[in-house]
Amino acid sequence: MGLSIMILGLVLFLGTHTLTTQRGTRDSVVRALGEGGYKIAYSLVSIAGIALIAYGFSHYRAEGWYQVWSRPTAFKHITVALMLPAVILLVASYLRGRIYTAVKHPMLAAVKLWAAAHLLANGDLGSIILFGSFLAWAVFDRISLKRRSDPGAPPIPVGGVGNDVLAVVVGAVIYVALAFAFHPVVIGVPVIGT
Repeated sequence: MGLSIMILGLVLFLGTHTLTTQRGTRDSVVRALGEGGYKIAYSLVSIAGIALIAYGFSHYRAEGWYQVWSRPTAFKHITVALMLPAVILLVASYLRGRIYTAVKHPMLAAVKLWAAAHLLANGDLGSIILFGSFLAWAVFDRISLKRRSDPGAPPIPVGGVGNDVLAVVVGAVIYVALAFAFHPVVIGVPVIGT
């Protein structure tokens, strides 16, 4: 039951995010709902998707894991190491500087890195579906960006090295918070010290 709810959440969340890559379909929906209506519907469906993903995954974990493969211990360490650049890239997508210019789409790179890292660390069916779906979506979205003629969003000014330094510092702080507070408390899986 938990996996079904999680999959429904993935369809809602990633479906709305995939809609943005289909420019003609998106434009039709915007015309039908209006710009404000589209943004409200997009946000509500995305939030519902996240809630269903979290609810479904927690129930899946409570019902018992379906282990597909067992990870080597080294994979956990690789995952912990990969998460630092993933978080920094995510922050760099908003604090745009040379990192943004070099990577071009740091948020998608962050999602791909996050998903791939978590696929390494988790060999259960639910995790494979969850992180595999996000990885597939991020790859698809990156390919679609290469084929689009429009940027897809209003431009955010690109700053200099100061933004990069700030992205690294803020990313490192968020990384520590995720490792020591969020992951063990909210997810229930300690990252450091196990």
